[in-house]
Amino acid sequence: MGRLRYSALCSLDGYVADRDGGFEWAFPDEEVMALVNDLGDETPVQVYGRRTYELMTVWETDPSVGDTPQAARFAEQWVRARKVVVSRTLDAVTTSRTELVRELDGALVSDLTADADAVIGGPTVASAAFRQGLVDRVDLVVFPVTVGGGLAAMPTDLRVDLRLVTERRFAGGAVHLGYDVRREP
Repeated sequence: MGRLRYSALCSLDGYVADRDGGFEWAFPDEEVMALVNDLGDETPVQVYGRRTYELMTVWETDPSVGDTPQAARFAEQWVRARKVVVSRTLDAVTTSRTELVRELDGALVSDLTADADAVIGGPTVASAAFRQGLVDRVDLVVFPVTVGGGLAAMPTDLRVDLRLVTERRFAGGAVHLGYDVRREP
């Protein structure tokens, strides 16, 4: 059985987007994108909330996003992945290999991770998964910028104990931190 992994690009002060919804400071260079792709190779199932899914559809609908080798690799990976969108407000999905569900729960996660790891993208749906104790691994790429507020990468009203298992520095100043979620004995 696989694990549910949460992956995010965030600022040093822990936000995936600033107060205005901007995240241009988190656009990965080729080196960081290679890590994102390597993590994606390990997670053939991707779970998104509505907003993150709507942002990500460009990887299937706009050929110009694959204008570098790593971006092209990511676009190919995204198209072939099984995608699950968790939303109560979205009426339909518009991309291939994508299904819409209304709730994230343990039974769904068990199904999604039956054969391999799955990655959850989007802090809102990830917070719901953290609250249910469903997340097993956290992969954060932290960029050397503070934005002073916005959409938090991690739940702000929930304690999550983590154990650092991997770290990597990038030439551009970003850092990858990989944690296992520590469970109560």
